[in-house]
Amino acid sequence: CFSSSPAAHQQGIAILEKELAQLKLPDISGDFRIRHVGKVHYEISRLDLRSFNLPYSRISLVPNVGLQVSISNAFAEVDGNWRVKIYFIRDHGSFGLKVENVYIKINLKLGSNAAGKPTIDTSDCSTRISKVRVYFWGKFGWLYNLFYGAVESRFRDILESKVCENVVTSVRGELQPYLQTLPVTARIDDKAGIDYSLVAPPTATAQSLDVDLKGEFFSLAHRSTVPFPPLALAFPPDHDRMVYFGASSYFFNTAGFAYHAAGALVFEITDSTIPKDTGFRLNTSTFSAFIPQLEKMYPDMPMKLRLSAPSAPFLNIGPEGLLLKPVVDIQAYAILPSSSLAPLFLLSLTSNVSAVIDVKSGHIVGNLTVGRLRLSLKHSDVGTFQVRMLQSLMNTIASFTLLPRLNERLAEGFPLPLPDRIQLSNILVRFHQNFLLLGADVRYQPREWR
Repeated sequence: CFSSSPAAHQQGIAILEKELAQLKLPDISGDFRIRHVGKVHYEISRLDLRSFNLPYSRISLVPNVGLQVSISNAFAEVDGNWRVKIYFIRDHGSFGLKVENVYIKINLKLGSNAAGKPTIDTSDCSTRISKVRVYFWGKFGWLYNLFYGAVESRFRDILESKVCENVVTSVRGELQPYLQTLPVTARIDDKAGIDYSLVAPPTATAQSLDVDLKGEFFSLAHRSTVPFPPLALAFPPDHDRMVYFGASSYFFNTAGFAYHAAGALVFEITDSTIPKDTGFRLNTSTFSAFIPQLEKMYPDMPMKLRLSAPSAPFLNIGPEGLLLKPVVDIQAYAILPSSSLAPLFLLSLTSNVSAVIDVKSGHIVGNLTVGRLRLSLKHSDVGTFQVRMLQSLMNTIASFTLLPRLNERLAEGFPLPLPDRIQLSNILVRFHQNFLLLGADVRYQPREWR
């Protein structure tokens, strides 16, 4: 859901002002007859549009079309040269022209292309000029009024058509390329990316501009079909922020699916990864306090723990927050003097995990909190033992090694689909059934003109 940004609106109007001020106006010449005088020939040349000011403008939504830009009370100033001939009388000079009360209405049609990127084009444009005032400088004042009316009406017609021609050119040359900077895919790391392509053209209603994005993680090595469908989002009627993003549980769950498919949900823990201040070492001597037979079978040998997810983690989002119950297999090994690995036991670990979500620098970032771990023995190569005796030890290992690694990655975040030079502020994060709502105000960082 999108609401227009005043800053981006102002910058867009500034760009249009700059483009209109560069209008190239053609020379004007013609003939007309005056009763009792005869044929009059005039020429208007070297027209220089010195400024084109758009002091009042607004952007509104047009249902089923897109946006409408309305500009009122615009004004412009033009300088040029004039020349007139009546029989043997010739005169020439310069003139100044002021165009006032210019009204411009532009309808912008929004759509999408085959690549899932947004498109924009001018579906309608009209310009109306209410007042044109011409000031001539030359020798014979009585001549000016002879062709004033002809010049005024022709200039009005030319400028009205030129304005809309320039608007169409600006939309196609400036606005459409800018919209193409909206990322369709974003590479996250060497394992996965995000597909942000539009699943349908943007939809304008009387209250908002809705843009439906795919929001799907995928494995860079092999993209496969996600085995679960996306869920519909029911946006609340909040309009306190300029823009709202809805990230469904589908978005987050495809992340788990993609990283699992890429083989990235595997972690190995050795003694070197255990912080020195934990008070224990990852070796058979430590574990023999809980599994006495280890001391006899593999005396004082270093160990390795290999953590892997047998299936992709699946989370749920509700008003209470983001929750998941991951299942992790922990394979323990003894590292023999030959550096080969001897399997010791295989545990299954489950826990309730909650997440805190925020937005920083245009990225969704997170931080996980793990509840109490629950262990069960799946297989043992060293005989039976009481799994519950390992509970506190595994809690420590998870808290000091696995969790910091996960939170470090989540702190890097995942990019939101923002066009270039857009910055978010006044962030709002709310949890709803099946989706996370992110609200923000938008600030457009204009390009420096040179």
